[in-house]
Amino acid sequence: MSLDLTPTIARRGLADRVLRRGALEAIATTIIAAGIVMLMQPLSLTLYSWSFATTLFGTVMFTIVSKVRE
Repeated sequence: MSLDLTPTIARRGLADRVLRRGALEAIATTIIAAGIVMLMQPLSLTLYSWSFATTLFGTVMFTIVSKVRE
């Protein structure tokens, strides 16, 4: 029988440190904002065409990320 004396924080992997709710919510919010800016700009039809997909992707990402642990 062995005791694990290493702290919990030291054992966390890279994925646990990177995939945190706060950072991912900020990224999703930025994607949503980029989609709205793409929708309102008057210069490029290509950006306008992709604006809905970008906003939808950010919204779906935000919905999923909001279920991730703190």
